[in-house]
Amino acid sequence: MINWIELNSEEQLQELYQSDKVVAIFKHSTTCGISNMAKRSLERMSSTSDQDYSIYLLDLLRYRSLSNEIAQRWNVEHQSPQLLVVKGKDHLYDASHGDIQFDEIEKYL
Repeated sequence: MINWIELNSEEQLQELYQSDKVVAIFKHSTTCGISNMAKRSLERMSSTSDQDYSIYLLDLLRYRSLSNEIAQRWNVEHQSPQLLVVKGKDHLYDASHGDIQFDEIEKYL
């Protein structure tokens, strides 16, 4: 199961950037059908897992500046939808659109 944590502040982003904890960030466009499908797919796949996962959810329409900051800090090209796995300043994994697969991110979390 996914426990979505809303990512909505520069302070949260800074905490993630300075942390030694591995986290996932899902950049989601609430008006995009592909993004909604990717989100539902993640939720469906996570429901088959025996663990609970906390994944940060960034609403791209409301927090575009945070999305730009993510792209800059972890040196990834902005995509939507996009899922990143990071550990502090280190970018461990990213995927976008149909390449977003829960079993791939689960390897890191």
